[in-house]
Amino acid sequence: MSETEQQQEWTPIHGEPYRSVPYRPARMPEAESLAHAAELRERMRERRTVRQFAPDPVPAQVVRDAIACAATAPSGAHQQPWTFVLVQDPEVRRRIREAAEHEERVSYDGRLGEEWLAALRPLGTDEVKPHLTDAPALIVVFQQRYWLGEDGTKHKHYYVDESVGIAVGMLLSALHLSGLAALIHTPSPMRFLSQVLGRPENEKAFAVIPVGYPAPDCQVPDLVRKSLDQVLVEV
Repeated sequence: MSETEQQQEWTPIHGEPYRSVPYRPARMPEAESLAHAAELRERMRERRTVRQFAPDPVPAQVVRDAIACAATAPSGAHQQPWTFVLVQDPEVRRRIREAAEHEERVSYDGRLGEEWLAALRPLGTDEVKPHLTDAPALIVVFQQRYWLGEDGTKHKHYYVDESVGIAVGMLLSALHLSGLAALIHTPSPMRFLSQVLGRPENEKAFAVIPVGYPAPDCQVPDLVRKSLDQVLVEV
């Protein structure tokens, strides 16, 4: 953390007048930009969702730095409506897995509906979630639906789903580019996460992200991503 970051602490800017500061980043030469973009595209092409993790510990600071990268995401009205809970305690991870598998059993027994279940079958997923205890770390992401003023007044956050979704995407990218594997897990409903982790009432669980190294015998689905031509429209 830089000296500037250590000295500054964020406070809500609700109701404060707009102000600006200069922004003059150095412009990257075109050749260098093209090289960086090609390298990033190739490295991100290698990213996969992993469900089989090695028990080896991961450097906690690498995970903290990835979360710090995620927290630079843009957000509605710059309200930064997210909380990242890093869970490494084995007992807490066990409790999360137990509660998650309970909800997943209900979902796979019919709560999801046949159309959703049919979409999941090619991926080989079921209600058993060993990644929640095999992975040495979990990042539980919460979205803050509102914040409390000093007088206890509730202030609404805006574009919460979009803001937190962008942050999670940046988190997955940062973890991958730092050499770690991850998975987005969204058991539904997720109220148990607030209870297990003792989170305040203004926070709602958004996702559980197991983090670690792939197991030596890790397998992933043989998937094909859409080509650039299939996802890009240039006007």
